[in-house]
Amino acid sequence: MIELYHINMKITNRKFSRQFHELEKFETGMSLIGAEVKSIRAGNIRLEESFVKIIGSEAYLINADVPVYPFSRPQGYDSKRTRKLLLHKKELLRLKVKMAGASGLTIVPVACYNKGSLIKLQIALVKGLRSREKKNLEKARDVKLDQEREAKEYMKI
Repeated sequence: MIELYHINMKITNRKFSRQFHELEKFETGMSLIGAEVKSIRAGNIRLEESFVKIIGSEAYLINADVPVYPFSRPQGYDSKRTRKLLLHKKELLRLKVKMAGASGLTIVPVACYNKGSLIKLQIALVKGLRSREKKNLEKARDVKLDQEREAKEYMKI
């Protein structure tokens, strides 16, 4: 039998670096049910359209899709349910103050991974990029790739 605790798993939000400018990262735990834990360990979670919302003195992960685990009972299961995030009070207060102090900031999930037997979610305080900034980033990335290709061709000679 394979022990699931020792398998390193990391699922990233692929749209994160293209849409946002990161200001600060935090590591959180998630409140999950048993079938969700097994599904996430199998690599089934989609973070692309999800975000974090602070309601009162708690943080929640909204719109993250955790498909049903194939060997569980799916009756009444909502794959996009709101999940509570487990943050320290100090971290939560810091996020609340920064969100209230500046406009245009949001909190999004960056990656989901295991740390021993625990499932962790990495979230980031971010500012959205404008379309002009996105184009500049893509252009810089293309220039860098072209330079690397040229250097590789030069090394072949």
